[in-house]
Amino acid sequence: MTTSHDTPERIPNLALQLYTLRQLGLPFEALVRQSADAGYSGVETVGDQVRAPDAREALTTHGIEVCSSHVPLDALETDLAGVCDANLAVGNRVLVVPWLPVERRGRDAASWQALGERLGELGARCRERGLQLLYHHHDFELGMVGGRSGLAWLMEAADAQDLGLEPDLGWAQRAGLDPRALLASFAGRCRRVHLKDVAPAGAASSEEGWADVGEGVMPWNALLPACREAGAEWLVVEHDAPLDPLGSARRSADNLRAWL
Repeated sequence: MTTSHDTPERIPNLALQLYTLRQLGLPFEALVRQSADAGYSGVETVGDQVRAPDAREALTTHGIEVCSSHVPLDALETDLAGVCDANLAVGNRVLVVPWLPVERRGRDAASWQALGERLGELGARCRERGLQLLYHHHDFELGMVGGRSGLAWLMEAADAQDLGLEPDLGWAQRAGLDPRALLASFAGRCRRVHLKDVAPAGAASSEEGWADVGEGVMPWNALLPACREAGAEWLVVEHDAPLDPLGSARRSADNLRAWL
């Protein structure tokens, strides 16, 4: 393992979801620098981070790519041109709808299908601009509705070329699913995959039960090949509630060196 004072060699096609560092309150340039210093070759941005005045300069200076960007559905529907322009300006071509409240996603199969159709239409418009739209799930999309998961209804309702999936392996584990089965179910549509680890039962309550990647219960030696088989081009590390955000980001990258 590297020490906290070393600058590790960066892992190709491994990105840090900047939501992991949100508690630090740092400007975009500092977030990019810290991600590079922790061993990542890319970042996944949140909201308007790609619109920071120094975004392109910061990325170039630190040799970091934006592999994808989490963008609220409202922003995509009200300012798709602006969102596309801002992301293309920093070299990003993958947009992700990150989360929706229940009133926006519904509770039955028809509602999930309607959401899938809506996202598919947005994805077709993104594709016209040279960008790909993905949907990022949590645990609630994996609940059964009419004999299938809400996520299955949603994804089936959109053409694969218009809507992809960003599987979150930690949320799949939390939902009681085998993350490998989830990846296999949507193989070919998973250009980005979230690597998130789950702490052993009863542990890490101060971190909402999450663990640094490689320090929880997830079998990464089996999961990482499954990510590649499902079509993942970038793997994205995330911790939802780290007590030590920078330390967590570095430890996750260090641990992943054993498998990547």
